[in-house]
Amino acid sequence: MSFRMPAEWEPHERTLMAWPVHQSWGDHIERARQAYADLANTIVQFEPLTMLVNPGESDAARRLLDGRVELVEIPYESAWQRDSGPIVVVNDAGNRRGIDFRFNAWGDRFPPYEQTAAATGAMLAHLGIERVPSDMVLEGGAITVDGEGTLITTEQCLLHPNRNPDMTRGAIEQELGEKLGIEKVVWLPLGIAADFATDGHVDAVCTFAGPGVVLLQGCTDPEDPDSERMVANRAALEAATDAAGRSFKVFDLPDLPSEPFAGTEIGVAYANVVVANGAVIVGTGGYPSDGVAMGVIGDAFPHHEIVGVEARIISYAGGGPHCTTMQIPTGAAL
Repeated sequence: MSFRMPAEWEPHERTLMAWPVHQSWGDHIERARQAYADLANTIVQFEPLTMLVNPGESDAARRLLDGRVELVEIPYESAWQRDSGPIVVVNDAGNRRGIDFRFNAWGDRFPPYEQTAAATGAMLAHLGIERVPSDMVLEGGAITVDGEGTLITTEQCLLHPNRNPDMTRGAIEQELGEKLGIEKVVWLPLGIAADFATDGHVDAVCTFAGPGVVLLQGCTDPEDPDSERMVANRAALEAATDAAGRSFKVFDLPDLPSEPFAGTEIGVAYANVVVANGAVIVGTGGYPSDGVAMGVIGDAFPHHEIVGVEARIISYAGGGPHCTTMQIPTGAAL
């Protein structure tokens, strides 16, 4: 019986996160930990949440976290569960497998990462889910799926030579098909201009909101470095169809806000949402466009509660709310 990667709006057993580490935030680590706690305490209102913590850090994390958050001590160097955590697939009988793609810290950009790469297997053992390894480097933030065989990604990331230099586009599509049940890959050209750390992850650009429905980052300022990129991405999406032959209904998000924050220029990516059971959590920064973005997201997810969380310190380290999480879909463990 074939396995597939469910869409993020399908029922979750829980969400995974990992407690922030100094490697990403340095002197701002306490602000990051409070932001992660605020996000985790929001998610746990809607579904269970398991937080990885490095050995010896449980007591400090517990002081900030809702008592319903489960803590599991597993060593790691990187707190971005979206990119290093397991991608769980299911079959029609409800059986699950955890795909453990290779993790090389975004093209060997942020060593060391050996403990992070090993943490996926330990977490799957904790969850009682069979581990299925893959030799392909893949981060969860590089893909978005509709649960019906369609995957959207960016050429900038998946075809970057620092990930899988010996794999062709066809070989990558074949591995996505075999491991995730993907029948059709839609390739957008580029990520956002500021996303140098991940080489253009798609979760800062777009996300599926339903079969044939996509939230897409817009850019109305022709002087903005994202303008040509987002025009090219929209053109690629408009020219494509999904695995069922449908054209995409697109909900355009407002321009990315940008401001100096903690000594660097940051912008909270509105497409980088966390979809939980019954809710969509949106990263905000107190910008005038926050309300507009949440309204657009509400239109795309009409059956979900839309909740905003402050995300500027998360964005400071190069990610967003979605980047911190990985959903575990429901199903019976093999």
